Amino acid sequence: MVETLPKDNCGPQHVAIIMDGNGRWATQRGRPRLFGHHAGAKRVREIVEACPEAGVKYLTIFAFSTENWKRTQVEVAGLMSLFRRYIFKEMQAFVKENVRVRFIGDRPGLDDKLRALMDEAEELTSHCTGTNLTIALNYGGRDEVARATRRLAQDVRAGKLDPDSVDEETLPRYLDTHVLPDPDLVIRTSGEARISNFLLWQSAYAEYEFVDTLWPDFSPEEFARLVGQYGGRERRFGGVKP
Repeated sequence: MVETLPKDNCGPQHVAIIMDGNGRWATQRGRPRLFGHHAGAKRVREIVEACPEAGVKYLTIFAFSTENWKRTQVEVAGLMSLFRRYIFKEMQAFVKENVRVRFIGDRPGLDDKLRALMDEAEELTSHCTGTNLTIALNYGGRDEVARATRRLAQDVRAGKLDPDSVDEETLPRYLDTHVLPDPDLVIRTSGEARISNFLLWQSAYAEYEFVDTLWPDFSPEEFARLVGQYGGRERRFGGVKP
């Protein structure tokens, strides 16, 4: 069952972030791209820690897309190693800080050791009731919808689902994010103004913020400012203000 916050909470309960700019941040400093990815991983912890004070219950971060496999073998291998070390290092800290961790994306495309660490992190934090951190790893919005549609079609073929009953409320039950509320606010760092195949279905009515800051420089203060600005937006969901 999807949890929701009280209706009098005018801030975003779910913030999703496209963490962009690690490579450029490193290049500006004359360092290899992986140096930027390591700096970006450290920034994640600070933003997670800023969520409770900002009133954000759910945080979803875009760590690695289905398209990122096109990068050099050196960078991809370095990222996979970073993910393994990050999850192993942070697991106990997340438990201590009451952070529940989930992963979304195409898991079979990842190596066995990484998948095992992901499963362990989810299990260890399954009792946590604080911030819900969702990490999109080997994730693509179109891929997610295709996988969800395939599972839906299998249920129709098995007689578990009447095709005439399928509507816009049906598909979300098959998405990776089926236990999460849709994002209210999506932030992209680094000055790029595109959504890069991230949470395509879920973000249909999300507010967007595109900021110039490169991800390793994205501070908890800037995060809090963007979350605060959300409260001043008028959200009509296709209707008109009374």
